[in-house]
Amino acid sequence: LCNLSLTTQTLDLYGNKIKILIFLTWFMCAELTRGYFLEHNEAKYTERRERVYTCMRIPKELERLMTFGMFLCLDAFLYVFTLLPLRMLLALLRFLTIPCCGLGGARLLQPAQVCDLLKGLIMILCFCMMHYVDYSMMYHLIRGQSVIKLYIIYNMLEVADRLFSSFGQDILDALYWTATEPKSRRRAHIGVIPHFFMAVFYVFLHAILIMVQASTLNVAFNSHNKSLLTIMMSNNFVEIKGSVFKKFEKNNLFQMSNSDIKERFTNFVLLLIVCLRNMEQFSWNSDHLWVLFPDVFMVVASEVAVDVVKHAFITKFNDLTADVYSEYRASLAIELLSSRQQNAYTDYSDSVARRMGFIPLPLAVLLIRVVISSVKIQGALASVCLLLFYLGLISLKVLNSVVLLGKSCKYVKQARMEQKLHERTAAATPSKSASRTPKHSHPPPGEPKVERHVISVTKQPAPRAELITTCSPPLNPDPGHPPATPPTGVEAAEATAPPDSPELKQRFPKKDLLEIDRFTICGNRIG
Repeated sequence: LCNLSLTTQTLDLYGNKIKILIFLTWFMCAELTRGYFLEHNEAKYTERRERVYTCMRIPKELERLMTFGMFLCLDAFLYVFTLLPLRMLLALLRFLTIPCCGLGGARLLQPAQVCDLLKGLIMILCFCMMHYVDYSMMYHLIRGQSVIKLYIIYNMLEVADRLFSSFGQDILDALYWTATEPKSRRRAHIGVIPHFFMAVFYVFLHAILIMVQASTLNVAFNSHNKSLLTIMMSNNFVEIKGSVFKKFEKNNLFQMSNSDIKERFTNFVLLLIVCLRNMEQFSWNSDHLWVLFPDVFMVVASEVAVDVVKHAFITKFNDLTADVYSEYRASLAIELLSSRQQNAYTDYSDSVARRMGFIPLPLAVLLIRVVISSVKIQGALASVCLLLFYLGLISLKVLNSVVLLGKSCKYVKQARMEQKLHERTAAATPSKSASRTPKHSHPPPGEPKVERHVISVTKQPAPRAELITTCSPPLNPDPGHPPATPPTGVEAAEATAPPDSPELKQRFPKKDLLEIDRFTICGNRIG
């Protein structure tokens, strides 16, 4: 009986093992042959694929926006060196010829000319003050600090630069408006002279701040172990941590993109200053330029990589498509085209400063200071070379402006934002009509009030059609832009239609854009 029970237990044990073995075999066969159908959740996988494609498109679309924005900053930056001195001379010539020609009921200087003179005076005074700042002493003072101190100093300078840029344009705008505000209004400001000294003090402090940034970057380039340069480059990757995991709307991403454009352009100018200072120390030996090239390439490459990764993950986490960068580019184009209208209410460089936070005056003052101290001009040949260089800068400015205008018209058309361009220019007109009302403009009792079309407070009126016709028409005219013809009955009706007429609202945006779209002809030919 005992042997029978033992045999039964043994058989049960072997039977359980066989069952387990059969179950494991069946499970392995099921795992190896198990199937599934992705089309059962088609929407989910399609969304994942679109996210991958969006991340792949981000570098191209972002760099197109960055390139367009950097050329906008370059145009505003070159304006300070090229057209601003010429506009100052014209304003001074008008001011000096007033006793001979007389005012004739007109104002002493146009508002745009007043702003140009103020900008020129600010630059001259700040350059004279910067002449007493010793760049070499500042460089050796920074070089004597430890690496960790320099890293902290550089981070503090970046924060201070953003704060200065934010508040500095308000100071300059307050000065321009105080100097050009109609005299008929009640005095509600502290005066032009205090505003002027505030602007001079701001530009001087901001120029010193950028000089310290350039000196810190120069110390990082010239350090033996390159540890400071590596730490400063790693600071860009810390920016990813602070930006990627936050909630971003389209407007917030637009502000970040503008800030990145301004930061990249400023870094290029800082690298130019560092290269100029180093080439001066090595007696302009071209071999040393190739020594600096790897470090410059690393800084630029890290900046581009950080921007691409940051924007790629921001768009991924916030469900934004890559098409938003085309909208941002069109918005910047509208800013440019609006500043070129006859009824523009601001200068183009000031418009770029407000949108991107890029103020060219402090950076221009510092660059002039560094170039004059690095390049010695002696003799007639050097003066001729300087004149040719200035003419080359003017040619580059004109070329850049024409191409930008052509590209801007193209981007606005592609985004179908002609109506938005009209709304911006039309919205500026009522605000300016009150600002340019003469002192004795109130009609006598019993007479109706007459609204007068007025001009911008920051741009001198000029017939754009005369300027545009200087570009020769193409051999094969664009069918979308017919040549100018005498006004027909429809156009005559539009001229007499009220401003709120729907026909005028539909047709006027195209005329606003065509007013500048002739630059596309020159831009395409130059491109």
